[in-house]
Amino acid sequence: MNKIQWFPGHMTKALREMEQNIKKVDLVIYVLDSRAPYSCLNPEFREVIGNKPIIYVLNKADLVDVADLKYWEKYLSAKNAIALSLVSTLSNASKVIVDAMQKLLASKIERNKSKGVNMPLRSMVIGVPNCGKSTLINNLCGKYKAKTGDKPSITRSTQWVRIGAGLEVLDTPGTLWPSFADDTVAHNLAYINAIKSDVLDIASLSLDFIEFLLDDYKDLFFARYSITRMGEPPLFYLEEICRNRGFLLRGGEIDYERGANALFDDFRKGRIGKIMLDKPRTQV
Repeated sequence: MNKIQWFPGHMTKALREMEQNIKKVDLVIYVLDSRAPYSCLNPEFREVIGNKPIIYVLNKADLVDVADLKYWEKYLSAKNAIALSLVSTLSNASKVIVDAMQKLLASKIERNKSKGVNMPLRSMVIGVPNCGKSTLINNLCGKYKAKTGDKPSITRSTQWVRIGAGLEVLDTPGTLWPSFADDTVAHNLAYINAIKSDVLDIASLSLDFIEFLLDDYKDLFFARYSITRMGEPPLFYLEEICRNRGFLLRGGEIDYERGANALFDDFRKGRIGKIMLDKPRTQV
């Protein structure tokens, strides 16, 4: 398994800004990619969040099985935290987040009301790159307010966004951590496109991913690529994908990079099937 590291300078700045702004918010909306909830938990965020209430949003929930989601909802929910599953690209999907905000902050809302104070409830939206934070904020607003894109590091600075009467959110850049102690976590983040592809050896990474699929989702993998020959190493299957799709270079050589990119595109768009990288058996 190849070592992966990626921590550009703007992420250091983003962490500093989070530390400065956390005192201004009432709660944290922590967006996780449903395919890798555990891998998306940034250890750098623990001290930043402190004792603030948390709404964990298991985003892109349509890409995994409901049973797996329920496990992570239960694991993440606590006295001062609520875990929700949703698809932020669906209209009005985020209404449950507003309801959760009002539930977690009920005492503050009541206190402000009794004092005649009309202060907005404020939250900070955090998460790793490309987990769907900006899409979620746009869903909350019901309009385009935050820049989105299907690649990491679209949001590069913090910005306050009003999402309705008495509610404001602070959008923050997707942020990783300086060093990955767990190679599996690093690979999972790369698979879901939270790490910029420019810094990765895509072909080698795809071999690790195929090995994972052969272990946990063999039937889905074979069905997607119409493969009948079993018991072969990952390289054999990558070459099969390339040959079947005509990903060949001049002279008939296999275009491994193109095949790898096609494999990851199939995974990220759910074409292989519902796949969770952090299965419930993950040690947490």
